[in-house]
Amino acid sequence: MAQRKLLTNGNAFRRTDDRWCGVVWYLDEQEQRKRKSFSGTTKAEVNKKITEYISNFDKEVLDTVVARKTLEEGLGEWLRVFKFPSVERATYDRCECSARNQIYPALGKKVIGNITAAMIKKLLNDLTAKNYAYTTVKGTYNLLNEYFRYLEQEELIEKNPMRNVQMLKKANFLSAQGKEFKPTCETVTVFTPEEIDKFKAEAFRVFSNGKRCYQQAAAYVLMLNTGLRTGETLGLRNSDIDLENRVMHINQAVKEVSKRDGTESVPGREVQIGKPKSATSKRDVPLNDAAVAMIQDLREEMYFGEDAPLITDENGDYTRPLNFRKRYYRILAAARIERKGLHSLRHTFATNLVNGIKQPDGSIKSLTPRQVADLLGHTTSEITELYYVKKDTTRLLGITNDFQL
Repeated sequence: MAQRKLLTNGNAFRRTDDRWCGVVWYLDEQEQRKRKSFSGTTKAEVNKKITEYISNFDKEVLDTVVARKTLEEGLGEWLRVFKFPSVERATYDRCECSARNQIYPALGKKVIGNITAAMIKKLLNDLTAKNYAYTTVKGTYNLLNEYFRYLEQEELIEKNPMRNVQMLKKANFLSAQGKEFKPTCETVTVFTPEEIDKFKAEAFRVFSNGKRCYQQAAAYVLMLNTGLRTGETLGLRNSDIDLENRVMHINQAVKEVSKRDGTESVPGREVQIGKPKSATSKRDVPLNDAAVAMIQDLREEMYFGEDAPLITDENGDYTRPLNFRKRYYRILAAARIERKGLHSLRHTFATNLVNGIKQPDGSIKSLTPRQVADLLGHTTSEITELYYVKKDTTRLLGITNDFQL
């Protein structure tokens, strides 16, 4: 038997007697074209009835003998109906990617009601054995856990197989892969002073005709001196920058997401402008001399007005994060610097501010973790210290000399 399917999203119209009506067309279980009619005294009343009907229709379709569906069918419907409207596009892209690349190849054809804890645990063990990153395996676990918890709460399955599946702790996960587990602060990647010099020299290198080899080179040095995230940097508008008071206002961010026709993914990617990562990410960031110089450099390179992006493409539009990242990696490769993510620029900024910079008189000038957290847009200073600062243990040498017991 076929499954009911919506054909339209509803249409409201006014009759000759001034009453409002609406209609939604759908296919029933026998694949017969049917319609559901609505009426009301106002257009808003009819549209509300249509919206409620469609919402209930989707839920009824999803709930139809869900335990007898394959995991690919059931999880896919749940993602489109429940997950898509409730999360940001980039988050949904990650969920869909995890389902398509990690879950469906192993369990996609399995009937939901027949899936056991052993099957799920085997999937996680196989991903671990294939040296997938911890975040990838944990993302797979979290998605399955959320879906089966929904099925259990709605009483659509008799038993939740995820109740008997635990995600390995990171230390045990890395041990299973034969890798060393290090404190998070030790895995932070930063640029050394020598690497910064080499990076700048390559980024601003010019051809024999005087033209620069790389576009937007100043943007990377701007990130190094402000600690901005990539999306925040690319989302900057000229109007967000106040050079007179040496401050810039972080109000939005750029993200690159999959193109979609409704909830269905279609080929290609597109740039989306949205809010910063969190409430504390919306902040004012002070500008030092180097940052001011980089902003002026970028405006000399291309300027399309106050409402245009600071880091713009040739048409005055927002730069694609993918292109921005590729250019950065080309600079690293040409400068013969070990490959580091763009976030390493942010890590370097935080590390230098917390560990301090040696002054000409030999003193160390530094900021507190709380101050740096405010600059980075972190909720707590613990996040800054744990995930963004590479500890300088050389300063501990000899520190206990005067504390002999």
